[in-house]
Amino acid sequence: MLYAATTFWLLVIVFAAWGVHALWSQLVRPKAVNALLLPGTLVAQLGHVLGILVTGSSVRNTSLMGDNETGEPETETPETSRLPVVGAVVIGMLPLVACGAALYAAARLWGAAVLSGLTPHEVAVARALPTSVGEAWGLLHATIDVMANLLEAILQSDLRQWQTGLFLYLAICLTVRMTPFEGNRRGALIAILLAGALIAGLGLAWSGLEPLLDQAWPLLSFAVGMVLFLLLFSLVVRGLVGFVRIIAKGT
Repeated sequence: MLYAATTFWLLVIVFAAWGVHALWSQLVRPKAVNALLLPGTLVAQLGHVLGILVTGSSVRNTSLMGDNETGEPETETPETSRLPVVGAVVIGMLPLVACGAALYAAARLWGAAVLSGLTPHEVAVARALPTSVGEAWGLLHATIDVMANLLEAILQSDLRQWQTGLFLYLAICLTVRMTPFEGNRRGALIAILLAGALIAGLGLAWSGLEPLLDQAWPLLSFAVGMVLFLLLFSLVVRGLVGFVRIIAKGT
């Protein structure tokens, strides 16, 4: 169940990040959103380009911000690949791996003030998927506790320290930029499912994998809590903006 839960939470991160980016693009100009997320865009774009090169294709027309109204990063994904199925999966996975590695590095370098304030037992997302309706509600409640604990840790940290501010900014950029690139979203989702299957197979064959997942679980939980909190906050803001517009039109 641990490996299934890992796959589930990775999918939650990707879909929640996708939703956050879409909501932000509705509230403000998409080009401004992509400019704000530039550090995360750089990391994801490097992973995307590396995936194209690894699969034996050439990189063409690459830019961090496009010239159109959205300002989305641009990289021409080759229509044909030397690795027809595997190529799309690799290209979809490497941006996620790059953002995860960068988030780990940022946490080690500048995230001590925030991460030290997290309650170990409350910050961890569930390590097993629910098998009943009651367990599903328990999972939802536990996930809300993770978000609440994360927010409390952020508020209690010294936000005046530049290290804390930089870490939070990079954490937002990197988690939201786990949104799959347009044109390769199916490959990213398939890559997560295949990665989960490979992790499960490796875990059954090698007993040393589970301790490694135990070490990575706090960072996975942090990413889940961060992106879900951003999604919840964005939905509230979007609802308030819509309510104000309705009232303004009515008067």
